[in-house]
Formats: sequence, C-alpha cells, structure tokens
Amino acid sequence: MAGESWRETQEALRAIAPICTAHDANGIDVYFLNARNYAARPDSPGGFTNIRTAAQVESLFRSVRPRGCTPTGTRINHILKPYLREYEAAIARTGNPDDCGVKPVNMIVITDGAPTDDPEAVIISVARRLDRLDAPPHQIGIQFFQVGRDRGAAEALRELDDSLAERGGGVRDMVDTVTWDGKDGSRNSLSADAILKVVLGAVVKRLDRRRVSLDAPPSRNRLAP
Repeated sequence: MAGESWRETQEALRAIAPICTAHDANGIDVYFLNARNYAARPDSPGGFTNIRTAAQVESLFRSVRPRGCTPTGTRINHILKPYLREYEAAIARTGNPDDCGVKPVNMIVITDGAPTDDPEAVIISVARRLDRLDAPPHQIGIQFFQVGRDRGAAEALRELDDSLAERGGGVRDMVDTVTWDGKDGSRNSLSADAILKVVLGAVVKRLDRRRVSLDAPPSRNRLAP
C-alpha cells in the first residue's frame, strides 16, 4: 500500500479513532502488516496500542512507511491468537463464555490489494474455535475496509463477506466488508451511521445490508457498502 491508498487509510483512521474512543477510553490498537512496534512486549503482536486521537494517528503514520506484500491472514492470526488464549483461560476460570471479563474485539482491516496468503482459512479457524467455546456472536468481529479500486481485492473481500459461513461448514459469519473511496484528499469525517455499520456489521446481521454513506456528495469521500 502506498501513495493515495496510504493517505486514505490515514484519513479513515483519523476519523475512526476519536469515535471509537468516545465508546472505549482505551482507544484503538493499530497493527501494520509489515511493521512492528518494537517497544511492545516481545511476546505481543507488535501493535501500537491505545491510539485515541487524530494527532496520534498522524504521528504514527509519519513513523511507518508501507512496504512488502499483503500477508493479511498471517497478521490476523498473529493478532487474534493471544486474544483467544486469554479468552479461553478466562472461560476456564469462570465457566462463563458470555461474562468472563474479556472484552469483545472488533478488528478493522484496511487494505488496498488482494491478500497474498489465505485469510479465509484463518478466519474459519477462529470462527470454529469460538463456536467450540460457545462464545457470544459479538465476541470477535472482523470488518474490512478496501481503499482504492483493485478488482482482485474487491472480489476477495466480497467472497469473505458473503460466503464465509457457507464455505466454512456453517460456522459463524464474523466478517463485513466496506469500501472507503477517498478521491480528493479531503478530510470529511465518517458519519456516525457509517461507523456503526463498519464496527457492528459483522456481528449485528440486521445492519449487514443497510446502505450507509457519508454526508459528502458522491464525488467526494464516501463509504460504500
């Protein structure tokens, strides 16, 4: 990811971070596909945690540069594996998958290209693990933003969004996909309706087909399902 797509990603995170922080004081954790936060614990996924403001997002994007391929599935696995271990341990202690003290997580994946590995297999594995634990449907949600117009990426994301449960043998559908098509570099904020769709779309099924858009005209920055 580079150029316009990188800038669009920064703008999306600038809009998302303060809105998420309004609902969770911990803010958001940001992970890059091919960059790690070496100040984090060695056994952690190497994310930049507790990002709360647009200014923090800008600072982060000044320190990281896009490079390499698109190992989406590998990175999702790196991030969710320790979370699932923590969740399983909490269930073992409490015996209650619905109220064990581990917060649900929403993962927003922003990409401009088709993955170079197999995220579907990783997501199906996670979904089966959650099903075995009898986890509530909102425990993990994965939402994909596509930036740019790569047809391969769009096709891959549509398949994840629409076919995951069927191809996974009836496991839970945890995935929603949305396209962020910034064109002019402006800084229009995502609408509250759009954020609700992105963050909850994978776990609140009645929102999955709901049309959402930014307040800006269609020729400007928009969020299209």
